[in-house]
Parts: sequence; C-alpha cells; structure tokens
Amino acid sequence: MTVSPRKAVCPGSYDPITNGHLDVITRAAGLFDEVIVAVVNRSVRKDRTLFAIEERLAFIERATVALPNVRAVPFNTLVVDFARTMGAKAIVKGLRAISDFEYELEMNQLNRRQAPEIESMYLMAGPQYSFLSSSGVKELATFGGRIEDLVPDEVARRLQEELKR
Repeated sequence: MTVSPRKAVCPGSYDPITNGHLDVITRAAGLFDEVIVAVVNRSVRKDRTLFAIEERLAFIERATVALPNVRAVPFNTLVVDFARTMGAKAIVKGLRAISDFEYELEMNQLNRRQAPEIESMYLMAGPQYSFLSSSGVKELATFGGRIEDLVPDEVARRLQEELKR
C-alpha cells in the first residue's frame, strides 16, 4: 500500500464513542484527506467491552456520516502495524489531562521504536470534553445519570438499554 502523508488513523476502543471522540475525529478530518477510525477489537489495557465490535463500528459510521473522508475499521495488531497496512503516515489521538499526556508520551516512544516513519499527533480536548471518557459515561449510565449531551443519541439509548440488564 502506498503511504500517504495525508492519511491518519485515530485508534481507540470506542466503547462507546463519545462526543469528545467525535470532536477529535472531526478536527482530524479537517487536517487529513482520509481518517481511519481504528477500533481495537481486543484491548490489552481494558476488560471486556460492553458493545461488540460490530456495534461500535456502526455507532461510529452513523455518527460520522457527515464526514465523507472518515471510515471505521477494526484492528487487533500493534497500532503502528495497522497504520502501515492502511498506508497512514500519522496516528492522531486526543489529550484531556496530564494523565493522558504521561501515558501517550510512553506510547509515542514505544511506537517510534517500532515505526519511526509514522508520526503521532495529539489534539487537545476542547474544554467541554476535557473530563469525558467512555468509562465515565458508562458509570453515569449505570447509576441513572444524564448522558444525552455526552454521546450521540443512539449511543445514549443503547447504553441505557444495555446497562438496565
């Protein structure tokens, strides 16, 4: 596959996608010709996902329908290997807080050792999303908190359905 300096991957578990994720994806779509939302099928860092890979991909596809240069693709390899396979030159991630920076700095150094030709780029979370995480949204939903302004409407409905069981 030909490497494109104008193609990027935005990796994550997206369990589920939040409005903070969408902010980063939308901003990345304005910087790159193509953005591949790389949805990890099996995370080493996290327990079992609440939503199956197919449903997470569908949430992303519907939430990004207005962004013609964005597509969602599952992966289960090193993110740099996935980026190479896709012909991407950059990995784009959002940063919310100092704790994100510390983790991402370590990941950046490890990724550079594996694939020095692939750059990591970080977009700072907008102030309205600086606290937002998928795990936080799931916790709010579990205890009946208001999540409608934190995730797409479809995701809010499905979270409430899933977590009532």
